[in-house]
Amino acid sequence: MSNESKTVAVVDYGMGNLRSVSQAVLAASSGSGWSVVVTSRPEQVRAAQRVVLPGQGAMRDCMRELRESGLEESVREAAASKPLFGVCIGMQMLLDYSEEGDTPGLGLIPGKVVRFDLAGRLQEDGSRFKVPQMGWNGVRQVRHEGAIHPLWQGIPDGSFYYFVHSFYARPERAEHVVGEADYGGYFASAIARDNIFATQFHPEKSSEHGLALFRNFLNWKP
Repeated sequence: MSNESKTVAVVDYGMGNLRSVSQAVLAASSGSGWSVVVTSRPEQVRAAQRVVLPGQGAMRDCMRELRESGLEESVREAAASKPLFGVCIGMQMLLDYSEEGDTPGLGLIPGKVVRFDLAGRLQEDGSRFKVPQMGWNGVRQVRHEGAIHPLWQGIPDGSFYYFVHSFYARPERAEHVVGEADYGGYFASAIARDNIFATQFHPEKSSEHGLALFRNFLNWKP
């Protein structure tokens, strides 16, 4: 693959943390020959070799904006044919359905998105669980057939990542859960299927371990 053709598209449908995501992917790609483009044009998503789907805000708004921007079809095509990395709501959108706003998702990974139900429960230090979960939390890498997902390569198990969310993914199939975090019980913090990898946490806000994930994404050959 020539350097000219090594492009990562960060999908701009009006609902993502675009600057920090694109800056983190750019930092991770340093010296590798990859170029990073933030784009609202379906043809650029189709032309890219890898795609990052960010998202923040409410699920219903994200799905509406993706659809109305004209980018939904190109994202679906990317998910069927090339490495795709979903971030935060960009991860939740991959599932069938979200309880947030009673919203259908893209249906690329079977499962649904549910709200934390932690009312009245206390953490180990005696404080109440707060929703949204906001801050750093350790992520346990889930093994399948004895192996971790390739995107965890070189990243210590239990590394901390930055979370901001009130809802979390509940995939139907255990093999699609590749990372878990504990917040009143373990939940899926990273999911994957074939050429798709996605995180509930924000790699772009997670310092070196976040950059390492993006670096592994650029080298991934699913």
